[in-house]
Amino acid sequence: MTSHHTRSAARRRETPARTGTGPSAPPAVPVAVPSRRGAAGRRGVAVLLWTGLAASVVPWWLGTPAGSLDSTGELLTAAGRITGLFAGYVLLVQVLLMSRLRPLERWIGAEHLTRWHREIGATLVVAVLAHMALIVLGYASLDRISVPGEVRLLLTEYQHMVAAFAAAGVMVLLGLTGIRAVRRVLPYELWHVLHLSGYAVLLLGFGHQFAHGQQLFRPGPVRTLWIAMYAGVLVALLWGRIVEPLVFNFRHRLRVADVVAESPDTVSVYLTGHRLDQLEALGGQFFRWRFLARGCWWQAHPFSVSAARNGRWLRITVKVVGRHTADLRDLDPGTRVWADGPAGTFTAAHRTRDNALLIAGGSGIAPVRALLEELPPGAALIYRARTTADVLLRRELDWLARARHADVWYVIGSRDDPGPRQVLSAAGLRHLVPDVARRDVYLCGPPGLVEASVRALRRAGVPRRQIHVATFEL
Repeated sequence: MTSHHTRSAARRRETPARTGTGPSAPPAVPVAVPSRRGAAGRRGVAVLLWTGLAASVVPWWLGTPAGSLDSTGELLTAAGRITGLFAGYVLLVQVLLMSRLRPLERWIGAEHLTRWHREIGATLVVAVLAHMALIVLGYASLDRISVPGEVRLLLTEYQHMVAAFAAAGVMVLLGLTGIRAVRRVLPYELWHVLHLSGYAVLLLGFGHQFAHGQQLFRPGPVRTLWIAMYAGVLVALLWGRIVEPLVFNFRHRLRVADVVAESPDTVSVYLTGHRLDQLEALGGQFFRWRFLARGCWWQAHPFSVSAARNGRWLRITVKVVGRHTADLRDLDPGTRVWADGPAGTFTAAHRTRDNALLIAGGSGIAPVRALLEELPPGAALIYRARTTADVLLRRELDWLARARHADVWYVIGSRDDPGPRQVLSAAGLRHLVPDVARRDVYLCGPPGLVEASVRALRRAGVPRRQIHVATFEL
């Protein structure tokens, strides 16, 4: 294990050296981004969603006469209707969270949106399966036939029921792909395509809800309200997924300016465009990039910017891990770029303390390097890499250490080496950064590094609200 510590108190302006022929360097001493402390927006949205959930089952309560649930079949059917209303509402919330609506990302934050989406998705799968099981059992009891017979009756005699069963199958498939172990082995492109099938659930379930839902098939205020909720979610989806990206890309018209090799398996892509001085992007945020070149145009991938905005160009630094990222090395200058974003709360604006510790591993240094530019002076950075050759953007980091009066440690070695393991333990972190419990901590890197670091930080006394983890889903 080799550990290097760099610290500088130099105040002179310097230009960060780098390889390649990309655009000129950013300003030497960036200005710290003001903090936007507080979670009022996220809490407000949560209260609104919980209120809507409670209201979604009120029609059943008002429409069910007292004493009408006096048999097992009626009890099972009533439970099935309640879970159906619950599942229908949760499905609308889930699709709303997938809409990429900019106000939602500002109020909740992309990282929290991802967490909510994952947790709500698991709840939705359980609710849909419970609804199906309870309805089938309840109807079978009331009709006095077997469960297989009731399933056959539902599929053959009830309109839109086949679509409802298909929607449930898609939900189960999405639930399986959401399991972390499954997600890690799936190619990103395949996972993304499967994830988009969630929109089909909304369409497949619509007819079933309004054709057979006891509280929804009759004309009236309840049916009208639910149709309005569907329309509102559809508008949010179209606005967030289509209208806002169109406006952004016609406004900025991004193109590839240069591609620079940072290492044998890592490249930086420099981008230029129009009105970049008006671009509202912070260090640590990410865009979903679609490069309109042969072999790349049909898929979009999330990559963080690796340098703070400077009004002249943007940069992403990407590790080659598959065919798509390998193709980025061959992009020609002038290639058009379609971008969706920016997104994410992995920024200096979302800090809760005046000081920060940044922990990065491998190519996770990209958003951390941009973030370091906008944090107040005095931050600390621990950069974990397997070998010295794997350290990316080192000359820029050393420059930033001087310009931002930051402490930088390069922790080199394999994951089994005792040195790196000690440095990233609770005791090791307290030794390097004695006031770690009073700092915000930003983490970006391989899942194993992030999970181990979170455990060590918690043991070191860092409150969970001060730990920020970069994530790129949704």
